[in-house]
Amino acid sequence: MHFLAPARASIPAVKRKVVLQAYVSSRGAHDLAVTLSGKPVISYGPGGRSSRTGRVATVFGGNGFLGRYLVSKLARHGTIVMVPFREEMTKRFLKVTGDLGVVNFVEFDIRNIESLEESVKHSDIVYNLIGRDYPTKNFSFYDVHVEGTRRIANAVAKYGVDRFIQVSSHDASPDSPSEFLRTKYEAEQVARDIVPNTTIVRPAPMVGWEDKLIKKIISWPSYTVNNAQQEIRPVHVFDVALALQKIGFDDSTVGNTYELYGPDAVTVDAVRRICESEALKPYPYYNLPKKLYANVSEFLNQILWWPVGCADEVERMTINQKVDKSALTFADLGMKPDKLEDYAGQYVRHYRGNLFQDVAPDSVAERKREREFIHVSR
Repeated sequence: MHFLAPARASIPAVKRKVVLQAYVSSRGAHDLAVTLSGKPVISYGPGGRSSRTGRVATVFGGNGFLGRYLVSKLARHGTIVMVPFREEMTKRFLKVTGDLGVVNFVEFDIRNIESLEESVKHSDIVYNLIGRDYPTKNFSFYDVHVEGTRRIANAVAKYGVDRFIQVSSHDASPDSPSEFLRTKYEAEQVARDIVPNTTIVRPAPMVGWEDKLIKKIISWPSYTVNNAQQEIRPVHVFDVALALQKIGFDDSTVGNTYELYGPDAVTVDAVRRICESEALKPYPYYNLPKKLYANVSEFLNQILWWPVGCADEVERMTINQKVDKSALTFADLGMKPDKLEDYAGQYVRHYRGNLFQDVAPDSVAERKREREFIHVSR
């Protein structure tokens, strides 16, 4: 290294001082943040994929429907993300959502305390998105929602993690006819008992590429009860993921409860009609008696190894969404959620016929007449 010495010595001392001052001045006060526990967090970079926010976030349920969008939004700004996983093949796609070394995986089991602690011990923010729409032979609603939350919250409290965000569900209530919603409410109370500054988030039924609302409507055959008159406030999954990111980085949200729902209250049948207008084809459904549908779903859920619904899911199809007026909303985060009509088309447009891919709804009749003279062969 001796051959570098003359070159370094040839730089005047005054010039070296100017260069050093320019480097120091490139860092601003906004790059430094202090967490609730007093830990300094320093960000660096221009604010993109290759930057670093200085924070570490753990996302339980990161490979689920909502979790994948949350991981993507955190990682794209350089937040180090820990993703606990159970199955190797279900989480690999998350690796490319962030720069090299940003998205990391930790194998865990909800009943293994050591694996839970290993997942959160180095984190500043912990999101719990774990949930189950139907019970299995290994995990009941209580096991996943209540006991799972209890173990995660204990690990968060043990290592003094600054922020804990518990993602619950709309209509979570202690006296709900649905066991799913009762256990979701109980999980909220457990989280608050262990970590008093827990932030509760209750998203409405979400719409996205992997959702269980539109995908169920456009699948065949589609079954429902109550003639699909359940009233909901659907919300875009992108809006919910962005709201969760804001909540995690904003310490003023500590201890609050947020209900994240869309601007309009519609029935499931109205959602179906929107899908039909965008896909330019009918999507009929079969209305079944509630008791029959519940019994058949529960029986199939016990003998089949893929998701087919359950009796509790049928019960939830008859519960109209209620809004808690005391909870905070998107407006308190400075956000305005999109309307269903603004984004539903992108999720059903590719189900159109090959002659209708670029057709506006107003010209459907004209294109149908053209089909009498156009023959497409492979």
